[in-house]
Amino acid sequence: MAVLGLSTAFFSPPRGSWIAVRLRQGGAAGRSLWLRRSGAASAVAARAEVSFVDGDEAKRLVAEEGYTVLDVRDRRQYERAHVKASAHVPLFIENDDNDIGTIIKRQAHNNFAGLFYGLSFTKLNKDFTKMVKDKFSPNAKLLLVCQEGLRSTAAADALEREGFQNLACITSGLQTLKPGTFESVGKTELQNAGKAGLVTIQGKISIVLGTILISLLLFITVFPDQAEKLFELAGIKL
Repeated sequence: MAVLGLSTAFFSPPRGSWIAVRLRQGGAAGRSLWLRRSGAASAVAARAEVSFVDGDEAKRLVAEEGYTVLDVRDRRQYERAHVKASAHVPLFIENDDNDIGTIIKRQAHNNFAGLFYGLSFTKLNKDFTKMVKDKFSPNAKLLLVCQEGLRSTAAADALEREGFQNLACITSGLQTLKPGTFESVGKTELQNAGKAGLVTIQGKISIVLGTILISLLLFITVFPDQAEKLFELAGIKL
């Protein structure tokens, strides 16, 4: 690994000063290491920034650099579609609490976001970092994925604070992947796993209606006489 750049800008937090070192290895995305210096010794801690990559680079990290895909979406989205051989540790889990406040919020959610968009009523998984640490060592190379990129970013930040050094996220999530980027398991494509509920039904209805209208327009254009007779039989005047 070669050092491409060295920041000379220091600042002094209460427990020491930090220096930013920019590193790059081969075709991998660059990352910064923040090295903390104490008054009595050299660097005693290092924190690696998370790499944000597109779908093609994500595929390369898995195929060539041995990254493991860690899916942090909720159970429903994971079951709809996920990268084959990926690990699954949800950042948010289904909220089954039975206090009155939660029951009211869950009912409101299920009647709107749950019904129309197929979204689960969830809460933060307080054991997330512990569950990941039970599966992987801090030196593991992990490609964190979610549907839109927000949960994977939050998950990466939490793992970074726990000492994980080799973390990457797909910018804007699985929804941006080109079909076939990863081999997947499930009933839908990875990029569409976030779509469910009445919204998808509405979309299918729109497609059917659009097809009918286009077919009708073509029929009227190609066979105007027959179309006029059919409309007359139906009591419709053009």
